[in-house]
Amino acid sequence: MSAIYILWLREVKRYLRSPMQMIGSLGQPMLYLLVLGFGLGPVFARAGNGSYFQFVAPGVIGMSVLFTAIFSGIGIIWDRQFGFLKETLVAPVPRIAIMAGRTLGGSTIAIFQGLLVTTVCVIAGFRPAHFYDIPVALSFMILIAILFSGVGVAIGSSLQDMQAFPIIMNFLVMPIFFLSGALFPLKDQGHASVLKIIASLDPLTYGIDGMRAGLLGSSVFGILTDLVVMVALALVLQTFGAYRFSKIEI
Repeated sequence: MSAIYILWLREVKRYLRSPMQMIGSLGQPMLYLLVLGFGLGPVFARAGNGSYFQFVAPGVIGMSVLFTAIFSGIGIIWDRQFGFLKETLVAPVPRIAIMAGRTLGGSTIAIFQGLLVTTVCVIAGFRPAHFYDIPVALSFMILIAILFSGVGVAIGSSLQDMQAFPIIMNFLVMPIFFLSGALFPLKDQGHASVLKIIASLDPLTYGIDGMRAGLLGSSVFGILTDLVVMVALALVLQTFGAYRFSKIEI
């Protein structure tokens, strides 16, 4: 447990010592929130769907958690290039403990980032439908962080250098975000819509749908379905991430 705590603390301290990183990581979420939230608001309202700013805020929060969680796992590549990973792996500590510490650290940072974006959303005018349902949204935020930190560890354990980073962004992370229903309502797509079928295969879809259930009181798939899918996928992907991490050669 001490190794897990030390690695968790290392990741969190590295994040807290970089205030510019915290501020800089708000740029992209705020761009989506303000430009799309206010820019498309009148169109969304004329379609009879209410406030687009209210609708898109949970999606932007989920995006922030997604990006932070995955990129914290990909940090394994940096540690490998600079030699820190080798020093860690040769220590008399089980690899599963090392992976658990890194994953918990990455998940904690992703949750911090999500809460920071949530605070900015509230300042900008976002209002939850029911404050007593906020713990539900927080639970799904935590599940998104845990699930995608496992994905990040699996990716970081499989790659040798950062040359594949643009590929990861263009062909994995961005499609996961854009197809999740974070920016468009899935309930208007129809049951047989190709877009809705594709979205139903996206893990982030269920996380954001669950966050909307907690923050806005509306859900496409049902909060129980969202919860079951997220918990199951988090377990599977964390297990896969642990397996890939155990296969790293130094």
